[in-house]
Formats: sequence, C-alpha cells, structure tokens
Amino acid sequence: MPEDPDSELVSRVRAGDEGAFAELAGKYQGSMLSIARGYVPSGAVAEEVVQEAWIGVLRGIGRFERRSSFRTWLFRILVNRAISAGVRERRSVPVDDMGPVVDASCFNAGGTWQVPPEAWADQVDDKVIAAKISARILSAIDELPLQQREVVTLRDVQGLSSGEVCAVLDISNANQRVLLHRGRSKLRQVIGSEFGRDR
Repeated sequence: MPEDPDSELVSRVRAGDEGAFAELAGKYQGSMLSIARGYVPSGAVAEEVVQEAWIGVLRGIGRFERRSSFRTWLFRILVNRAISAGVRERRSVPVDDMGPVVDASCFNAGGTWQVPPEAWADQVDDKVIAAKISARILSAIDELPLQQREVVTLRDVQGLSSGEVCAVLDISNANQRVLLHRGRSKLRQVIGSEFGRDR
C-alpha cells in the first residue's frame, strides 16, 4: 500500500496533539458534510452525523491498524454513521437511470478519462466566469443522485482510488465505474449546456 499522506497527522493525533486533529478536520470536514447530506434529511442532521464520525475517529484512533489509508477508514466510519441514521433505503440506484452519457470510449477500464478534459480553469481569462463554473460544478455535484454524488465526491474531489471508494461505500468495482461514469456525464452535460463547454 502506498504511503498514507495523513500518516504523520494520525500519529500526532494518537499522541494527543489537538492541532493535528484540527488539521485533519479542516481537511475533510467539507467532503464529509457533502456525503452525509446524501443520507439524511437536513443539513443539521448531516452535521450531527459528521460530528459522530469524528467522535468515532477519536475513540478508535488507537485501534486504527493502517490496513487502509486514514481517509478510507474515516469515510467508512462516516458512511456507517450515516446509514445508522436511518436512510439506508435511499442508497438504491434505479435500474432505469439511463440519462445522457458520454461515449464510454472516453474512459479507460479503471473509470478515468482516456484523454482528460482540458484544464479550462487555467485558460479562462475572466476569473469571475471560472469561479461561477466552479461553483456550478459543486452545486451540480450536490444535485446528483446519492450514490453518484458519493462516488464523484470521493473520486474527483477527494482523489480516492476506485478500490478505496469500493471499500468506503461497500460497492462492487463495476457498480463504482457505472456510478462514476453517470455522475461525470451529468456534470459534463450541465457545464456544456450552461456554459457552452463540451469538455
């Protein structure tokens, strides 16, 4: 397993360093809230779920065996807490969810782009437009169906590997690839239709 980028912070948290815990919380809090909101009926409940997850981390950090990365372990705790909040039935993916998709040949077997979309944010002269596009992408992620939102957030926002996403969400690799493909396709459609960008 590659070196965990959070390894030093985890060691410091185990040693009682409150600053290290605050740094981890700052790093992951936003993504955790986004994921939790997909399982629960309100932002307030999502905040409670995230708080419970952090309490679980503090209680279990001494038993964390580092068989996975810290963030994989953290997001698994979060998902378990969210599920126990009573929204398990919302995790199903409708079989007929066959909205517009990008040609499958755009992605490799691992679910990543064959040729990544151009780095448009670096080329936009008007930074206000770039900020609007970024904000719209984030809101469009929030509008995705739950499992698509989870997979896109974990893969594209947090940078987890497909294997880590499967472990966090307890889904098959094939399901992860389909959810990622559909989520990315919907985001691409939003950007294309609202900002005239097809990549």
